[in-house]
Amino acid sequence: MIDPLPGDIFRKGQVLNNTYEIEGVLGRGGTGEVYRASNRITGRVVAIKALKRELSANAGYLELMKREEEMRSISHHAVVRYTDCSQTGDGHVYLVMDYVAGTPLSEWLEQGGATPRDLLVVAHRVAEGLVATHERKIVHRDLSPDNIILRDGRPEEAVIIDFGIAKDSNTGARTIVGNEFAGKYEYAAPEQMHGQAEPRSDLYALGASLLATFRGRVPDVGRSPGEVVRHKERRLDTSGVPEPLKTLIDDLTQPDPAHRPPSAAAVVNEIGRLLQPGHAKARPGGRNTRPMLRPWLLVLPLAALAVIGGLWFLGVFESLSPTALPIATPYKLTAGVDAQGRPTLAGFAPDPDQHQAILANFTRTVGLPPPNDALTLAQGAPSERWAQDVDVFFSAAVPLDEWKLEIADRTVRLTGLAPDKAGREAAVTRFNAAAKAAGYRPVARIAAGPRDLSPDQLKPLIVPLETCGPLRVQQPEGGTFPLGSTISVKGDVASSGDLEALQQALAPHVGDRELRFDATVLSAQLCVVQELLPDTPQGQMTIVLGYGDRPEPNMSGIYSVGDNPVIDVLAPASLDKGYLWVAIADVTGNLFNVLPNIKRPDHALAEIGTVTDGMRTIRVAYPTAEGAADPAKLTFAVDNTFGRTLIIAMQTDQPLFPQLRPTTESTKSFAEDLRAVVAAGHVSILSMTTRLIDTRK
Repeated sequence: MIDPLPGDIFRKGQVLNNTYEIEGVLGRGGTGEVYRASNRITGRVVAIKALKRELSANAGYLELMKREEEMRSISHHAVVRYTDCSQTGDGHVYLVMDYVAGTPLSEWLEQGGATPRDLLVVAHRVAEGLVATHERKIVHRDLSPDNIILRDGRPEEAVIIDFGIAKDSNTGARTIVGNEFAGKYEYAAPEQMHGQAEPRSDLYALGASLLATFRGRVPDVGRSPGEVVRHKERRLDTSGVPEPLKTLIDDLTQPDPAHRPPSAAAVVNEIGRLLQPGHAKARPGGRNTRPMLRPWLLVLPLAALAVIGGLWFLGVFESLSPTALPIATPYKLTAGVDAQGRPTLAGFAPDPDQHQAILANFTRTVGLPPPNDALTLAQGAPSERWAQDVDVFFSAAVPLDEWKLEIADRTVRLTGLAPDKAGREAAVTRFNAAAKAAGYRPVARIAAGPRDLSPDQLKPLIVPLETCGPLRVQQPEGGTFPLGSTISVKGDVASSGDLEALQQALAPHVGDRELRFDATVLSAQLCVVQELLPDTPQGQMTIVLGYGDRPEPNMSGIYSVGDNPVIDVLAPASLDKGYLWVAIADVTGNLFNVLPNIKRPDHALAEIGTVTDGMRTIRVAYPTAEGAADPAKLTFAVDNTFGRTLIIAMQTDQPLFPQLRPTTESTKSFAEDLRAVVAAGHVSILSMTTRLIDTRK
């Protein structure tokens, strides 16, 4: 723990929710702080991450905290376990998770490094944890040495922590927090510099963390965003790192995510193989030792050696043997066709005939001659059929849109881009069969295209499947979704089967991109409202839910029978222009006009609500006790009518309707009149926000 400061969110001895007693501060960051605490009921030691008060009402940061709290569904020994999300009476949102007692990997880094085998063990354990998180579609985005704790200092007990936004600033690494990105410059994958993150981004961060820990120093990636971006476009310098750790780091930190291992599970399998007892250790540089001289050469009579030496000196054997070729080790060949259709070919050939055969086979198979003859004659080919083996691999690779073939001794690696997932599967099957038949170890890193994909290409697939208003594809920064990016589809649907239909319709067309559906399943009645609501951007307003009989917020929006929901609309105090309209549409098809109504006609933003610390709070649904004392205050309790209720808050430049609406009406009549008013052009909806209440047994 670190020393307390006067401005800390919590103090030692403070008790949260009558349960968690604060013991001290573990770390501080730009958005929050992390504390050690103990459960006064069970005695269990926990870690508590608290969000600063000014951010606890920010919808973006609340969404990050909610996303992190969803980690509670993951139970894996290599992933920190989350147990609760709550809020203090003065507004601080906090998360409760297991406290992992141990050594941060960053401590090994600061102490000057670690052994290669210990790092392989750490990598194996962390990759196992990433398998569990990636299966739940959760990307850490900030994996680094300070977010990997070695329980009791043991590498085989590594635990991934901090899946959210509170960062310990003591490590010296700069933390970025944005709408789509949270990571550290030093360890973040190149695609994260452009706001993209996917499971293979975590693999890059793992490789960069292993390299930094081995070297015992935080990498220098530049001092400005431009320098960082340029640095990330290059391969990391792994010179001096012994095998097999070097190859593992090289694979994990490929700048192009398509060239990294396809999944954390693949990394687990590969490291597991490397950690097997008796696994062959390569010499530095990956070269294998050459065969030693046969023993009989060491016992030739000295006289015979002298005679042979004299004859050689006189040139007697020059006519009997050709000039000896150099020995190449490892024996390599590289070939490919890049994204612009440019061919490349370089490497070794064992004799002139095979040299010409390789050139001819390349031209025939690829359909283009190599740009230059970069083949060198050398001994050491792993097969007498070298040219024939190479030709088989050419044939396996050419159906790809772009490809690169790298053969080194008995290992053959194919990277490239297939037109789609089906094309990738066929290419991998074809390549693996060819390698197995020829006696080579195959390594396939093939991406599924298309290389570029635009929202307009997806729209014709999505529109026929819209069942509850429009579904929108979030626009990518560059206009198209690059490989490895996430395609986010937002909106509402009428049933969970609609999401499955969307997944099945889009998956064959997106290649190596993640599909994320930020869609809510509504009832048929609520879908009527959603389809008729105007297409208005999300503004600065936020709808916050609570309970009438206790102070804590309801982060999930789920209520049970008898609960008394309390509803507040929060907006910056500077948002004082125009009018606020709030309506609630329930599962039965009824709509309640909450603000304005007959009992509460005032709704000009500048004249309603209370302002505290720059934030305006407008209560629209009250505790039952307050409603009993003041009939103008709306109150309600959850009954046996279960389902989802939609809260709609709109900021308008003029009163929305010329006269007050009835307190209760049908959702369809309200939505149709709303559309007519907006279409007439008399009123503009400046912003709109919605929130669901889910009532359950």
